[in-house]
Amino acid sequence: MSGQGAPRSSVQAAGARIAIVAASWHTEVMDGLVAGALRASAAAGATATVIRVTGSFELPIIAKACAASDDFDVVVALGVVIRGDTPHFDFVCAAATDGLAQVALDFMVPVGFGLLTCDTDAQALDRAGLPGSREDKGAEATEAALLTWQTVVDLSGER
Repeated sequence: MSGQGAPRSSVQAAGARIAIVAASWHTEVMDGLVAGALRASAAAGATATVIRVTGSFELPIIAKACAASDDFDVVVALGVVIRGDTPHFDFVCAAATDGLAQVALDFMVPVGFGLLTCDTDAQALDRAGLPGSREDKGAEATEAALLTWQTVVDLSGER
């Protein structure tokens, strides 16, 4: 399981404003990812706004709009792409991944990467943070983005 050796850090981000940009495909998995992101946001003292998009391909443009605004300090992108019988999976995963990385670099806004790229529905459910899931990737992506935000703030000396 990919969660082996994951760091455990205490995230304190009172006042941080998070945009949780979430795809709509695979409702059960997405509901778990969003719930995990909201739990992690609340535990850190941050405020979160959930913004739904159609699919994972649309995550980067809305993440960019959020990063470009003065409304959010952190963006968390959540989505699910399940491998099918065509190369569509590869194109969507690559475009979403590259686009989200570019948003973070262009705007110096941490982007939590909560895009599940799975071979099967069972793999996605196992990472969704649902009862019985082995991992909570929505929470992990949020915590990673908030820790990155804390580091950027510390390095810049601003708050």
